[in-house]
Amino acid sequence: MIRTGESMIRMNPNMIHTGPLILVNSEHPLQSAIHSKYLAPVQQIAPASTEEKHMRLERTCLRQLEALLEACRAEAQIGIVSGYRTRMEQQRIYEKSYVDNGPIFTASYVARPNESEHQTGLAADVGELNAGVDYLCPSFPDHGVFADFRRLATDYGFVQRYKQGKEHLTHIACEPWHYRYVGVPHATLMVQYGMCLEEYTLYMQQFTWNGPHLFKKMKGHLIEMFFAESGEGKEIPINMGKGARVEVSGNNVNGCIVTIFHRLGGEEDGS
Repeated sequence: MIRTGESMIRMNPNMIHTGPLILVNSEHPLQSAIHSKYLAPVQQIAPASTEEKHMRLERTCLRQLEALLEACRAEAQIGIVSGYRTRMEQQRIYEKSYVDNGPIFTASYVARPNESEHQTGLAADVGELNAGVDYLCPSFPDHGVFADFRRLATDYGFVQRYKQGKEHLTHIACEPWHYRYVGVPHATLMVQYGMCLEEYTLYMQQFTWNGPHLFKKMKGHLIEMFFAESGEGKEIPINMGKGARVEVSGNNVNGCIVTIFHRLGGEEDGS
């Protein structure tokens, strides 16, 4: 995050591997563990499973998930099954599934250590609050508050990460219960364009800092987005006016996506 009013971003290689838009999969494993100070305990969301005794999520992800559940009035019907996992926890889950369920199921539903989004703190498995929930494949129906959750998810920065028809890209089977926080407006754009995160990461690279930028109007803001390839000491100029703010997220591949929120109206600076 850059403070409002600054007009220059200094890039460094470590920035690639942090932020809500990092791509974590078998081809782009996690490069560094999230610091515990960025994690918060899940206290306001009911647990739908007892497998994880002390669930945590990245702070912004948790706050937005709580707001999403409140918006669709689902606190009594939707709970959290799984949140942040350490590498050791992911290793244990992978090995147990391999023994219990076999290699084909495990390859489809359980990521290998350092290839799991759960290690970022930005992914949550949600499920129906009932007895006997399946920890790896929890029930998440397509009606009632569950449908409301799906419909409103993008407003709070979430996408269903693994969808049917994208398995050749994600290498994970369809998981209606696995939601990933990518932030606003990126969640909206991914759903609007029918893209998974693998596709969106490539798509954003055409909008370079010194070329055409991507713009979208949302909720009183003109949102400007572009991609900046990482480089030690590289400085990227940005155009910010009064009341504007900027977010920078690495993609865990080759650079960062810069998102500038320009206020519309009298204080909008014109970008």
